[in-house]
Amino acid sequence: MAILNGTDIRVYDGSTNDLIAYAQSGTLNFSMSTRDITNKQSGGFKESLEGLREWSVDMDGAYAWTNPAGAAIADGADDLFLKYLLDAGSNTREAFTIRFGDTGGATGDTYYEGSAFLTSVSFTGGTEDTATYSISLEGTGGLTQTIS
Repeated sequence: MAILNGTDIRVYDGSTNDLIAYAQSGTLNFSMSTRDITNKQSGGFKESLEGLREWSVDMDGAYAWTNPAGAAIADGADDLFLKYLLDAGSNTREAFTIRFGDTGGATGDTYYEGSAFLTSVSFTGGTEDTATYSISLEGTGGLTQTIS
């Protein structure tokens, strides 16, 4: 059994395959709600059937405007915030494709891909501490798994 190194699990912009925003941690959440079908023949116990499925991605990391070489980064947390939430003038609040997983190219690498909306962003800067961000993405539509 091969245990994954968490560093290999990354969040990518699906259109450019660029890493998003110097993430230090990322979580893929998947859930399914149920629908109540309890009736008078249920014997006093709740009964359920399957319902809607949903997924989301939460990530946080170091807040940066430039890469280690000093060049501006294009998929920083503030870039995503400006492009998908704040820029109300151009109404760019649209879903974009993300990949969650390992896309390094080795046999057996696995990633999940789908369209998501950027639903929340927060930036934190403590005194003499690393500036950080947190981002939440809510999936819209299905999520696919790819194994190379």
